[in-house]
Amino acid sequence: MQKVKLDRIDRRILADLQDDGRMTNVELARRAGISAPPCLRRVRALEEAGFVRGYHAELDPAALGFNVTVFAQVGLNSQAEADLKAFEQLINSWPEVRECHMLAGETDFLLKIVEKDWDSYQTFLTKCLTSAPNVAHVKSSMTIRSSKSIPGVPIKVDVPDDEDDIED
Repeated sequence: MQKVKLDRIDRRILADLQDDGRMTNVELARRAGISAPPCLRRVRALEEAGFVRGYHAELDPAALGFNVTVFAQVGLNSQAEADLKAFEQLINSWPEVRECHMLAGETDFLLKIVEKDWDSYQTFLTKCLTSAPNVAHVKSSMTIRSSKSIPGVPIKVDVPDDEDDIED
């Protein structure tokens, strides 16, 4: 595994892009303390190296009529690699499932599911999730409210450059 060195400027660019992916290159460069052309080159290099996976708009679910968010803990009958991949492929076809995390422990997968209302979730649960091949059990937890939701990772911008080696 090769180590990639991110300097203070790279970390500043990543932190600013993570906070506001629509920021202009000129503003990004100003914040990083460099001119626009080298800033754009750094952004492209960070994208090509896989540090930036994409850009998106954060939408308000309730404003769009999605009033229910459920975290579903899913246990499978088999954890053979082929069965795990088949389940992951299936849930990728369901737009209601917004996140899927494979876990260690009693639960095999944790899914974040959004629906219009509780009845819609129950329909999805019974017609799709619990009837899916290899699903042994599902434990649903409906959110009451969210008090923190920050995408990405906590980037430390002001650390010495030699302390920030990242395994690649």
